[in-house]
Amino acid sequence: MTSSPTVPAFTLARPKDAPLAPSPLYTELRAKQPISRVSLWEGQLSPWLVTRWEDARSVLGSPAFSTNPAHPGAPTFRKDTPQGRRGFFAGHDDPVHAMMRRTLTREFMVKRINELRPAITRLTDELLTDLTKLSGPADFVEHFALPLPSLVICELLGVPYEDHAFFQEHSKALVDFNATAQKAAQAVASLSEYLLRLVETKRNQPGNDVITRLAAQADEGAITDQDAADLGAFLLFAGHETTANMIALSTITLLAHPDRIPHILGGEEQVAGAVEELLRYLSIVHGGLRRTAVEDVTIDGVTIRAGEGVIIPVHVANRDPELFTAPDDLDLDRANARRHLAFGYGIHQCLGQPVARAELQIVLPEIFRRLPELKIAVPMDEIAFKQDTVVYGVVELPVTW
Repeated sequence: MTSSPTVPAFTLARPKDAPLAPSPLYTELRAKQPISRVSLWEGQLSPWLVTRWEDARSVLGSPAFSTNPAHPGAPTFRKDTPQGRRGFFAGHDDPVHAMMRRTLTREFMVKRINELRPAITRLTDELLTDLTKLSGPADFVEHFALPLPSLVICELLGVPYEDHAFFQEHSKALVDFNATAQKAAQAVASLSEYLLRLVETKRNQPGNDVITRLAAQADEGAITDQDAADLGAFLLFAGHETTANMIALSTITLLAHPDRIPHILGGEEQVAGAVEELLRYLSIVHGGLRRTAVEDVTIDGVTIRAGEGVIIPVHVANRDPELFTAPDDLDLDRANARRHLAFGYGIHQCLGQPVARAELQIVLPEIFRRLPELKIAVPMDEIAFKQDTVVYGVVELPVTW
């Protein structure tokens, strides 16, 4: 991607010799020019890059910034990205965003997620048991990190797990920057069509799951069948892709810091704190959070004009030394780790974060309890990291135990 001498091209790449850290360019910008221009689409657009934690939170919490990708200056992942369906509400502003989000609020309350914990524990045990039956080395992503959140989101939504290959394939197109806009749109359409059929199935054969309750809301006229299908498709996509990568990267991180593993095994309170630090340290929203100003806004002395785009590289803001002491260190006792922006901030903060937290809190201790001799089977520089995707992760992770 080209750029002018004064406006660097926005790049996703993390350093090859430090693949869990942000690009040194953005670390330097955060220190010297925390709100600066970058170029997208081979110099056709020059959005602002906001790298400090405080400034990032100001943008994310302000109604003066829109998530709608249809704005002419929107710094979208792909050029000419249209506004999506209502059920994919992350790309909508209020009142559509609030209405769609409200249909799901009860599904992600702490009580509902606590009811899901026994199922997460059972699925974790089953997958780890199956893994230990293999003769290794085995791909930890294929045999554990990917199927676990897929099974959990299927359990929550009421989606048959035997269809997991279908939705995983289409989810990849949505997070791959190299996928064309047409391919991404087709992936959304295919997922939505699948869920539309499932809504009708649940209407006739109800269960104790999200799709059944969305079908009931459609029957009451609160939403349409298409809304119910799109909401389900959005959750299905978002509910496994992010957590799968977080499980794999957390495992790599802890294996790279073996002295921290006893902390993970230290009980519920210690695990909860450790998960927040891992969320801060890894910050897997790799492509940054994207916004467009709908009015002139001045932040930290810089005026962002209406119509100008903003990119917030969360993994850079979450290592801001003004808030986090020694931010490049993995400190599982970090007192303020939960102030991270890994789930965003403001009205668009990730709705599914209670599920992600529950999965990580259950899964990570169990991995190292069941597999105390777990090791990565290849040198770190041979692991293929996902540099061109919305969500950072690894393609595969060969392990032995």
